[in-house]
Amino acid sequence: MLTTKNLLLAMWLGAIALILTALYMQYFMDLVPCALCMTQRVFIIAVGVIALLAWLHNCAKPSGHVHLKVYSFITLILAAIGGSFSARHIWLQSLPEDLVPACGPSLGYLIETVPFAEALTVLLQGDGHCAEVSWSFLGLSIPSWTLICFIGFVIINIFIFYRECRRPR
Repeated sequence: MLTTKNLLLAMWLGAIALILTALYMQYFMDLVPCALCMTQRVFIIAVGVIALLAWLHNCAKPSGHVHLKVYSFITLILAAIGGSFSARHIWLQSLPEDLVPACGPSLGYLIETVPFAEALTVLLQGDGHCAEVSWSFLGLSIPSWTLICFIGFVIINIFIFYRECRRPR
C-alpha cells in the first residue's frame, strides 16, 4: 500500500541499497569513484537520512502534516540537486575526447593541500576522471542509473507533498 510511511521507508531503504551498491563496486569491483560520484553519494545519503527522520517523526506523530510537507520539500530539493550532479556527470561522459576537461589531482590530495573552497569547486564540477565510463548495465552508466534513482526520489516526494497538501486538517 502506498502510505506515506511506506514511501518514506522505501526511500530510506533505497538510499541504503544505493550506498551499499556503491561501496560494493568500490571495494569488491575495484571501481574508483570520481569527485562527482562522491558528490552524488553525499546527496543519496542526505535523501536517506531525511527520509528516515520523516519516517520516525511520522511514526511518532501521525498527524504531523506540516512536518511531512517540510521533510518532503527538503528531500525533493536534495534529490533534485543530486540529480543535477548526475546529469552533469552524464554530460561529461558524453563529451568527445578532445573536449573532456583535464584530469586533476586526487580528491584526497586536494583536501589536504588546497583551500577548501577550491577543492569544493573541483568536487562539484568534476574533471577528466569523471568522463570515464568504467561500468554499465543495459547500456546505462552508473551516473545514468543514479539519475534514474534521483528522479524516483523526486517523484515520491512530489507525491507525498501533494498528498499532504490535500489531506484535511
